[in-house]
Amino acid sequence: MLRNFRILTLGAVVVLAVAGSAMVFAQGPGGPGPRGPRGGGPGIGGDLPLRALDLTEAQRAQVQQLVQQHREATRALFERVRTSREAQRQAMEAIPFDESSIRAARSAVAEVEADLAVQQARLQGEIHGLLTTEQQQRLEKIRADREARMKERLARPRLREQDQPRPQA
Repeated sequence: MLRNFRILTLGAVVVLAVAGSAMVFAQGPGGPGPRGPRGGGPGIGGDLPLRALDLTEAQRAQVQQLVQQHREATRALFERVRTSREAQRQAMEAIPFDESSIRAARSAVAEVEADLAVQQARLQGEIHGLLTTEQQQRLEKIRADREARMKERLARPRLREQDQPRPQA
């Protein structure tokens, strides 16, 4: 259960990063806001690496408009995620233990996270519709390459700390 909670927490952090990256990216190279050391930074997150797709100025403006349209709904969902997680935490820490309240709180967290995932997918789908056929093909190649790297990383055995070679003194 703790592992699932950690995974969901990590998922929410990723979603926050996706939303923030979309807003930063949509501002374009001349826009205000925090930027990476080379003036770049990530694209819209894990699924839409827009910087690698060479968007036109018109496409950037359209992405910014879409992000603005979705901003209020996304903020509301993030707030619901926060409050539902707090309710779950309180249910888990309650004395005496009440399994049904923990399950109900967990279900509420899952429901709002699903709503947030749908909202993010909707935004990404609308942005995908702005891309040219060539950009969409490039995006699919980027996604396939990323998937292959992820599978390769997962296939590698991890060395436990006690199995790692120690430096000779």
